[in-house]
Amino acid sequence: MVKNTASSRVLVAGATGLIGRALLAQLTSQVPPLQVQALVRRAPPAADARVQWQVVDFARLPALPAAQQAYCCLGTTLRQAGSQAAFRAVDFDAVLAFAQAARAAGVRQFAVVSALGASPRAAGFYNRVKGEMEQALTGLGFDSLLIARPSLLAGDRGALGQPPRTAERLALWLTTPIVGLIPAGVRPIKADVVARAMIHALREPSSGVRIAESGELQELGAE
Repeated sequence: MVKNTASSRVLVAGATGLIGRALLAQLTSQVPPLQVQALVRRAPPAADARVQWQVVDFARLPALPAAQQAYCCLGTTLRQAGSQAAFRAVDFDAVLAFAQAARAAGVRQFAVVSALGASPRAAGFYNRVKGEMEQALTGLGFDSLLIARPSLLAGDRGALGQPPRTAERLALWLTTPIVGLIPAGVRPIKADVVARAMIHALREPSSGVRIAESGELQELGAE
């Protein structure tokens, strides 16, 4: 039986998306085993029994159990959210709320999925919100904060019951035949590669803020 201690527990938010699912699969297969607690807005239809699922409202998070590591894969799109306010409620407010709750629970190492081109001064709303989120997290006092900035994600959203992203599918269709010619920093990246890179980065003895652009994620997440 796994001991119920902070050192063996990992908190994950956004566990039902492409990167979140890949992250759960990799964390639950580690030896020695970890206690993985997944915070979700809705319980998945086929819940992995190795994961402790907790349905929460990210606008009113309860106190979280003690842990040393946390991963945040929360995110949506403007189209799915329906408005800029709804998008910000997920990609900024919910992410920050989870990070604050994790920090209060003793988490020292935190990893978050952001986006290529994120900047608080970005002209586009999407990347500007991502950049503001990154900026907010740097002030929470984590011993180590990993900010992952993947490029276009490759994965089967339909298998997760997610609605298709037309622009994403078109971009993947166009780039797949020439992926070897595209620089690593901007070529599509598989969700499981991003997840593996995040785990590897938090394992490394480092402190402070580390921004891993997509090219570095490709290297860190290589099998």
